[in-house]
Amino acid sequence: MLRKNPSGHMPSVAQSAFIDPTAIVCGKVIIEDNVFIGPYAVIRADEVDDTGDMQPIIIKKNSNIQDGVVIHSKSGAAVSIGERTSIAHRSIIHGPCSVGDDVFIGFNSVVFRSHVGNGCVVRHNCVVDGLDLPKDFHVPPMTNIEPGFDLNSISKVPPEYSTFSESVVSANHDLVKGYKKLANEL
Repeated sequence: MLRKNPSGHMPSVAQSAFIDPTAIVCGKVIIEDNVFIGPYAVIRADEVDDTGDMQPIIIKKNSNIQDGVVIHSKSGAAVSIGERTSIAHRSIIHGPCSVGDDVFIGFNSVVFRSHVGNGCVVRHNCVVDGLDLPKDFHVPPMTNIEPGFDLNSISKVPPEYSTFSESVVSANHDLVKGYKKLANEL
């Protein structure tokens, strides 16, 4: 469901994107080409800053926002999701934050007040809060990253995780095409 926010902003959605009918996309949201938004995802750009303005939530091309993901922002801060990025089931991306290109955020993970660099893999049940991840970092399952965390204690992304991340993007890209085809047949 697409809807206006109280400030009157309506989402801008590329025609080639697919948004599941159970998802809610509200307000100043920009969804680019070939993006998949899964069932029960909620993407809300509806809070304003002290001046009454807000930055958009941007989901760049060929990315996927899977089932039950929540993307929101405090006080109108910007949120961006890069190209070919996967946000897995029930994760929360809460602005201010940005997630780079070719990133995988695993199930039930939370990203808040951070930048996740290009090529990072954040596994399931992680929290990244208040500390930026440089490109190509691998965050093991159930890791809590916050200010003061020693990033040298975690490794670069192993090749098998990069391959897995690429396969998830490909599978969801195929879903966009399949669901769009079904919609056209109705």
